[in-house]
Amino acid sequence: MMEINEIREFLPHRYPFLLVDRVVEIIPSEDGELVGSRISAYKNVTINEPFFNGHFPDHPIMPGVLIIEAMAQAAGILGFKMIDKRPEDGAIYYFVGTEKLRLKRPVVPGDRLELNASVLSVKRNIWKFECFALVEGKEVASTVITCAVREV
Repeated sequence: MMEINEIREFLPHRYPFLLVDRVVEIIPSEDGELVGSRISAYKNVTINEPFFNGHFPDHPIMPGVLIIEAMAQAAGILGFKMIDKRPEDGAIYYFVGTEKLRLKRPVVPGDRLELNASVLSVKRNIWKFECFALVEGKEVASTVITCAVREV
């Protein structure tokens, strides 16, 4: 389990754009390779989020792009943990694409957004992650996210 202070070591994001509150578990692949490793994390969605002021204030829902970003941040943590690097080491994960995106139901204040990602492939510095998000066991979003690891 990773709490917020450790998460901040693995993600360069800060308020209001840090969208992972806790990592529940990171499970390396059974064969010791990167592919198949996975993460489970979550974000507690509260009415205090700054985006709710302008995103349907009378019917607040979390913007889909931020759900995707939350999944990407969880994937970034997984990638950093798997290669044992942190942003302070001069490495950063850039979000470069998404495929097969599905947004299935709204996420509202009071929801606990469960974030899941697993490594699909790693070729040079390009990583693909299969990601999905749940609320109360029901899928709210799924996608394949591509990230590029760069030295900064």
